[in-house]
Amino acid sequence: MSAVFSAGRIGALELANRLVRSATGERMCRPTGRVTPLLVEFYARLAEGGVGLIVTGHSFVRADGKASEGMMGVHSDAMLPGLRQLVEAVHARGGRIVCQLNHAGRQTRPELTGGKRPIAPSAVTDRATGITPRALAAAEIEPLIECYVEAARRCRDAGFDGVQLHCAHGYLMSEFISPYTNRREDAWGGSLEARARFPLEVLRRIRAALGREFPVLVKLNAEDFIEGGLTLGESCRIAAMLEKEGIDAIEISAGMAETVDKIVRKNVAGPEQEAYFLPYAREFRRWVSVPLILVGGLRSLGVMELVLQSGAADFVSLSRPLIREPELPRKLRDGAATRAACVSCNCCGPDPEGRLACTLDLQLAKRQAEP
Repeated sequence: MSAVFSAGRIGALELANRLVRSATGERMCRPTGRVTPLLVEFYARLAEGGVGLIVTGHSFVRADGKASEGMMGVHSDAMLPGLRQLVEAVHARGGRIVCQLNHAGRQTRPELTGGKRPIAPSAVTDRATGITPRALAAAEIEPLIECYVEAARRCRDAGFDGVQLHCAHGYLMSEFISPYTNRREDAWGGSLEARARFPLEVLRRIRAALGREFPVLVKLNAEDFIEGGLTLGESCRIAAMLEKEGIDAIEISAGMAETVDKIVRKNVAGPEQEAYFLPYAREFRRWVSVPLILVGGLRSLGVMELVLQSGAADFVSLSRPLIREPELPRKLRDGAATRAACVSCNCCGPDPEGRLACTLDLQLAKRQAEP
């Protein structure tokens, strides 16, 4: 029996298979963060494709946490009608969907946040943008935590099957746990326990507000790939803390905007280049027993099967392959394919209607349309 297409469970959430659509920034929402019909259609296609669980693109929990144009907002009750439409479209096609909650922290620009200077645990310049953020005052942290809690409540009210906390890739929650971006000397920085306090407090308060049955996942950096950053040993200890507080699953990733080439690696041409974060999963497995989700260059069914059969991870997640082939899970299940068509060129972009699409397919379609 296929491990990939066996039923799985994350907390109270039962899933048809072990394939997860990893959060991918679609940039299809209105400037306010409102859901568009285009985005609803995009997620409907993913659900029709047969993936076990969809994780939305990162969604901002407060207006100053917007990381890019077209990002979905969960910061206001005004977003609820669109969010409900999105969830209903996925559920109508038999899909399951969780919303990824995020605040950009220092990884944004004033033109995206109403002219406000980006905020962060400490005033450490982001070398990707050249912007030095404003360090948060201690009194500003509690309201930020509540923004995550309120965003989770909106997601529950909209019908989402759970939420995922984005604690990776150098955004605000990730900035708190990393010694590179968190140089505070108060109760929110210094020791590993103090640096982990922000995500742990968010988790505790979501649990207190929404109960134990509402699934809460986390995407966690294994390391930052930067000198003075988060290490694998520290990340494993944070994973154990999150498990103790009741996290339902951990998706393992790594890197940040300053080291983006390590997150989405190019030219994954063969099985030996796939699953490049697998060594991290093996180490995490020594520390936690909650379900682990492995992302990172997974392209072939054979490698996915081996990962799951090894016990290092319980689910495998895909991002770029599902941009080119939202129907890939169904094709793998039915034997119509054994490998994704994605060539890992990192040239994903919008089609003429604004949909996130594979640019290779767009170029091919353009050539075929030429006289």
